[in-house]
Amino acid sequence: HFRYFLSLLSLYSHTNAATFQVHNNCPFTVWAAASPGGGRQLDSNQDWTFDVNPGTAGARIWARTNCNFDGSGRGSCETGDCGGLLQCQGYGAPPNTLAEYALNQFNNMDFFDISLVDGFNVPMDFSPTSGGCRGIRCGVDIKGQCPNELRAPGGCNNPCTVFKTDEFCCNSGNCGPTPLSRFFKDRCPDAYSYPKDDPTSTFTCPGGTNYKVVFCP
Repeated sequence: HFRYFLSLLSLYSHTNAATFQVHNNCPFTVWAAASPGGGRQLDSNQDWTFDVNPGTAGARIWARTNCNFDGSGRGSCETGDCGGLLQCQGYGAPPNTLAEYALNQFNNMDFFDISLVDGFNVPMDFSPTSGGCRGIRCGVDIKGQCPNELRAPGGCNNPCTVFKTDEFCCNSGNCGPTPLSRFFKDRCPDAYSYPKDDPTSTFTCPGGTNYKVVFCP
């Protein structure tokens, strides 16, 4: 009986591993990053596909720009740098547009979002490739329209990154939108623009869904 149970378990976990395809549609090279997943240089129109275990939470995918790495995979990026490593082991430095997700959570649903809480570096589409649920997109070049006080090399910072105040960062857990967060929300209504932006910015799909992240959709 126990062996049968184990085979059922392996069947369950196998069928529920989610496949993520990352596609670079930008006219320039990006160094895709994923936690979990590592990192990969993607020239224009290149893809990177990897599987993520069911139950994974606190995960994210992002693009790094203007990177230089040596043969051992050490170097740096202008945006999204993760500790100077090609193969990311943690999160990236702002500003970077984030695809965030948690698999097989409450009621076996996947939760996913695009977040600008760490700022913006490249436009992004984050969509299911199965599962019959809707995708999300932040397709505007926010970098080109960035307010002066939020400008950063290669991107546009979120006000929390720049000012580090409770008003923008919600450290006490109680804050609302600001004129600067609305700058992001007006351009990308699907995306998180400040930490408490949950009701309009979190999306769900059934567990076992596969996804595609496109840079510069």
